[in-house]
Amino acid sequence: MQNPIDALIAEKGVLLADGATGTNLFAMGLQSGEAPELWNEEAPEKIEALHQGFVDAGSDIILTNSFGGTRHRLKLHNAQDRVHALNRKAAEIACAVAAKAGRRVIVAGSVGPTGELLQPLGALTYEDAVEAFAEQIEGLKAGGAEVAWIETMSAPDEIRAAAEAAIRVGLPYTYTGSFDTAGRTMMGLAPKDIHGVADDLAEKPLAVGANCGVGAPDILAALLDMTEARPDATIVVKGNCGIPEFHGSEIHYSGTPELMADYVRLAVDGGARIIGGCCGTSFAHLAAMRKALDEHEKAERPDIAGIEARVGPMRNKAAAQSGAGSVGPGRRERRRTRA
Repeated sequence: MQNPIDALIAEKGVLLADGATGTNLFAMGLQSGEAPELWNEEAPEKIEALHQGFVDAGSDIILTNSFGGTRHRLKLHNAQDRVHALNRKAAEIACAVAAKAGRRVIVAGSVGPTGELLQPLGALTYEDAVEAFAEQIEGLKAGGAEVAWIETMSAPDEIRAAAEAAIRVGLPYTYTGSFDTAGRTMMGLAPKDIHGVADDLAEKPLAVGANCGVGAPDILAALLDMTEARPDATIVVKGNCGIPEFHGSEIHYSGTPELMADYVRLAVDGGARIIGGCCGTSFAHLAAMRKALDEHEKAERPDIAGIEARVGPMRNKAAAQSGAGSVGPGRRERRRTRA
C-alpha cells in the first residue's frame, strides 16, 4: 500500500489536518438532525467550500464529508442503499479541491463509528461490521481517497473491524479514539493502549491517535501517554476547540485562535506528527494553527502542569477524581456530524 502520510511528513516534519465538519456546515445552513453526507449530492458546492476553506487556511490533510457514511448511519435517513454513491461523491469533491491547491494535500476518507454496539454488548457481529465498513471504504477509494481515516472510536473491536475493512479494500488507514470518559474511551480503552488494537492485522496503521474528547488539555495529556508508550509511532491529535457551551439551543465552543495556536505548539513539543482540530474548529482557528506550526521550533516536552498552565485545566482529571465520566454535548454532536 502507498504511504502518503510518511512521505509528506518527511518533507514537512509535522502535518496540519483540517478542522470541524459539523460546526462549519451548520454555519452554512445544515440543520440539526440532518445527515451531512446527503449534502455531497444535494449541496456539493457547500462541501467544496468547506474543503476549500481548510485548504486556504493551510491544511495538509482534508477529511471527506463521510463520517456517518456506513449503512447503519445512513439508514436513519433512508439512505442505506446509497452508501457507495455518497462516499464516492464525498471523496471526489475533496479530491477536486486538493488537486487545485498548488501544493500536496492528502485526501483522507473519514470513517466514523456505526453507532451500533458489537456483540456481546449489542446485536452487531464483528463480521457484519467489517462488511459495513468495507462497503463505505470501497466508495471512498473509488472517489480517490488516499487513506481511510477511522476516527472518534470507542470500542477496540470496532476499530479493528474498520481497519480490517480498509486492508480488505486495499486502502492504507489511520485510526483515532475519543478519550472522553475519565481519560478513556467510552468502552474503556486507555490512550497508552491505542497502539496494540491492530497489532496483529496484516497491515499496520500509518498513524494512530486521539480526536474529539473534551478540549485541548485532555487530548494533550492523552498525547503524552501515547508517545510515552510508543515513542516511534506517528501520532495524530485532533482536539476540540475548547469546551462546548449551550447558548440557547446552539452549541458554541470556548476556544480562541490563540488557544488553538498554543495547543499546536504543545502538541509539537509532546511528539505529535499530525495535528488538527475537531468540534468547533473554524477556518480562522485553523489559520492560527498553521501560523503557529510554521513558526514554532520544537521545545522541551511538556508535563501536565505545564499544559494546564497554558491551555487550561483538564476536565478528565476532575472526572476521574470524582468517579464520574465526562461525556458532554461536544461528544454527542461529534458522534453524529464530526462537529
